[in-house]
Amino acid sequence: MKDIQTFAGFYKETFDFLKSLSKNNKKWFEAHRYEYEKYLLEPLRNLVIELGPFMQSIDPEFETAPKTNKTISRIYRDTRFSHNKTPFKTVMWIVFKRPVKIWQDDPGYFFEISPTLYRYGMGFYSASACTMKSFREMIDKNPKEFLDAISFYHKQKMFGLEGDKYNRQIVNNHPEKIQDCYQRNNLF
Repeated sequence: MKDIQTFAGFYKETFDFLKSLSKNNKKWFEAHRYEYEKYLLEPLRNLVIELGPFMQSIDPEFETAPKTNKTISRIYRDTRFSHNKTPFKTVMWIVFKRPVKIWQDDPGYFFEISPTLYRYGMGFYSASACTMKSFREMIDKNPKEFLDAISFYHKQKMFGLEGDKYNRQIVNNHPEKIQDCYQRNNLF
């Protein structure tokens, strides 16, 4: 069995590989599989291993096995229903979430890497309308508590609020700082 290493960061070759991947095909990938495993998959596995115990201290039910399709994204793109027919993803990520069948309604933590950037955070990847309705009801019941909980966003520049917004505005009487959360159909 291969010795497990601690996470020591990504290589310059990680980003070179991801850049090259977008311009190439399956035959190229097979010829460069070693680079994928060494410069991308191995660091992602090591990062999952290193973060696993801490993530389970947040939620003991989080999946922490350093495996593709568990905590590490697949590199192969599902092109069956997509307009993008390129065979590979050039954005890879790790995610810590509960291993449930309908995972979209449970929040998770993620780290994402692409040829040009990285980002990390937590939230819902694709929350159902029912979950977001419950979220807004929670805000409606105690807007002051929610405003207190999000007040740090406006005092720092490291984290931001993201997620798609509804096309039609949901009418309510909350302060502007709450509106940015309230109008979203997913949130991270």
